[in-house]
Amino acid sequence: MDTILLWSAWIVTAILLLIFINRKNLMQAILSFLFMQVPSWLFGALVVEGGLIEYPVGILQMAYKASFTFEFFILPAVSAIFNVYFPKQKSWLIKTIYTLSFPTVITIVEVILETHTELIKYIHWTWYLSYITLTITLLISYWFYLWFFKKIKEKYQ
Repeated sequence: MDTILLWSAWIVTAILLLIFINRKNLMQAILSFLFMQVPSWLFGALVVEGGLIEYPVGILQMAYKASFTFEFFILPAVSAIFNVYFPKQKSWLIKTIYTLSFPTVITIVEVILETHTELIKYIHWTWYLSYITLTITLLISYWFYLWFFKKIKEKYQ
């Protein structure tokens, strides 16, 4: 069952990318996706090697002990959607709600998976550490996104 959930996550994430990312914002999405793989991999490797989280079932378990699915596909895809649709022109309240909604949903799903599957096991970890690291990495990705496209705009205008 866990393997089916894992592959279902790949399919659902791919569908979400197809729905939310169009040609107009493809370059921004690709940049966000690729950038997020770096902090995601780093945090994932640190928590697994530090003995804080374990992933008993996963893809590429022999080569990579952390969650390949989450760190190299799901979180980068979420970051792409997050960055492309960030409500830049809205109030700070809307921006805050938007920013906090993404890690909230991911953390809720993670806690459900941790409780009911073998996809993730907290050893010396808690849901609020996931929430904090997700929020920080999404914000880092968004700040990079803003910086990068500001530099591109300055160079070509």
